[in-house]
Amino acid sequence: MFQTFFYQPILNLLVLIYNLIPGHDLGIAIILLTIIIKLLLFPLSKKSIESQKKLQELQPKINEIKEKYKDKKEEMGKAMMELYKKDKVNPLSSCFPLLIQMPFLFAVFRVFRNGFSASNLILVYGFIHKPEIINMISFGFIDLSKPQIVIAVLAGLAQFWQSKMMITKRPEIKSDGAKDEDMMAIMNKQMVYFMPLMTIFIGMSFPGGLALYWLTNTLISGIQQMYLFKKKENN
Repeated sequence: MFQTFFYQPILNLLVLIYNLIPGHDLGIAIILLTIIIKLLLFPLSKKSIESQKKLQELQPKINEIKEKYKDKKEEMGKAMMELYKKDKVNPLSSCFPLLIQMPFLFAVFRVFRNGFSASNLILVYGFIHKPEIINMISFGFIDLSKPQIVIAVLAGLAQFWQSKMMITKRPEIKSDGAKDEDMMAIMNKQMVYFMPLMTIFIGMSFPGGLALYWLTNTLISGIQQMYLFKKKENN
């Protein structure tokens, strides 16, 4: 089912783009593929970004509730639900759209992991021209079949930029009842640095085509965030 509904369509879409663009440059095909996928998933991305931002903006009120009802867990839960209902926020709504997008990411990963040998291109649909060979050299000098350190580092920097954008300033909390929230804030800040490092490590371990996809995907996600945040500020 995964191969039929995710892996094979993405492989075919990439081959189709590769066939159509002048010069048959795989790097350009990957960038165009990423843009198409991001456009298709934009409604989900938009919902996820807006939900994450709303949860962060509610954090001071959440802290107040936890401090007020620190010894009354049941009343704390009710107050939390009332807050979410009042501000029309679902704590799970920021995660669900991301989970839906995961199969697409795994499919792209598998496409570049498997490569474009004749045995893999057998999955190309009959109505799409199947090239005898796909040139892995992109932009005239980048071999996307091998790990590319520069692209991996750029992807990590893009990940850092996107993550930092999601962090909002929180008021300093000195009460004992909010220590768990302070610990969570510390963990979130650590993730801002940990995820880019993981991106670089993964990018340096797999073919450059995957790192290029991740770089393009992250840059587009960051631009989407900037657009949505600016739009909200203007409203």
